[in-house]
Amino acid sequence: MSIFITLIAALIVFSAVIAIHEFGHFTVAKLCGIQVNEFSIGMGPALWKKIYKGTQYSLRALPVGGYVALEGEESPESQQTEAAARDEREAEEENPVPPEQRTGIPLNEAPVWQRALVMVAGAFMNFVLGFVVLVILVAAQEGAITSKTIYSIENDALCGQTGLQAGDEIVAVNGRRCFVANDILYELVRTEAYRARFTVKRDGQKVELPDVQFDTWQDEDGQTHMTLGFTVYGIKKTPLNVLKEAWNSTLYYGRIAFISLADLVRGRESINNLSGPVGIVTAIGQAASYGWQDLLELLALITINLGVFNLLPFPALDGGKVVFLIIEGVTGHAVPEKLQGTLTIAAFALLFGLMLFATYNDIIRLVTGAM
Repeated sequence: MSIFITLIAALIVFSAVIAIHEFGHFTVAKLCGIQVNEFSIGMGPALWKKIYKGTQYSLRALPVGGYVALEGEESPESQQTEAAARDEREAEEENPVPPEQRTGIPLNEAPVWQRALVMVAGAFMNFVLGFVVLVILVAAQEGAITSKTIYSIENDALCGQTGLQAGDEIVAVNGRRCFVANDILYELVRTEAYRARFTVKRDGQKVELPDVQFDTWQDEDGQTHMTLGFTVYGIKKTPLNVLKEAWNSTLYYGRIAFISLADLVRGRESINNLSGPVGIVTAIGQAASYGWQDLLELLALITINLGVFNLLPFPALDGGKVVFLIIEGVTGHAVPEKLQGTLTIAAFALLFGLMLFATYNDIIRLVTGAM
């Protein structure tokens, strides 16, 4: 039963994240008058399909996301090469929409700014999904919303002796702005020697506290842990406060995704900690076993992570396509198709290699954990 729940939960999460991403590309393409040949929910053999207003809408057998097929996704140079190698009949078979029903222009004939909007729309919708999920979670949570303002400091707590005071609103830790209370905890986990630089708002003025220190304790295994030493105020759960908290939590998730990637590149985090599809499915199964709120929280984390990752200026990703479009907009000339293709293939190979390595790590962790 647990395996069944894990598979169902994983399908729901992956389908939601990928389908909403493709819906972003679809919607903006339609608004820009670009021909969308097909919008599919799911992959594999078609269970149902219908052409409506110049687009084929499909429901496919494998519930693992979906895709959008745009007319003219390739460059004019590529189209000319293909046109010489195939006849009109073969070309028509690749497009499910008859010529007389097509209502839009090819993607490569649209202005650069419209093509760029189509590319970023997928990631944007991932952020929107994350925000909506976080609104639900914040509204459904028991008790008040956690603030960033200190309510009280424990007696003789080291953090109080080294600068923090009751009533301080924590603005930043180690120079990084705190959007939500979780930002404070995240930055403190990353600190060295259990000390950090705080920026607080005190009596209406910003105050710099260069060396706030924290008490520690050791568990039975000799592991050292930090004691926070202070509590914060709660915020009344009004509709406006729920929206603010959800928005700030979206920024929090987006930033930790970017910081995690940066830490990986800089070597602060080991590549051995990288997790792939197996690890993600395992995490989804664990979250589902805890309850719907944990599953939704993981969904928010995954969709926002996907949004950030897709906007990276990497050739195989939407962000890389935007970089090519910016170059085209500035120079007036498209990046040669051959160069784009070479860079994209190399990038895909690297990403595929990383995925295999991460999957290997996941399997090793599962095996050693089972043992």
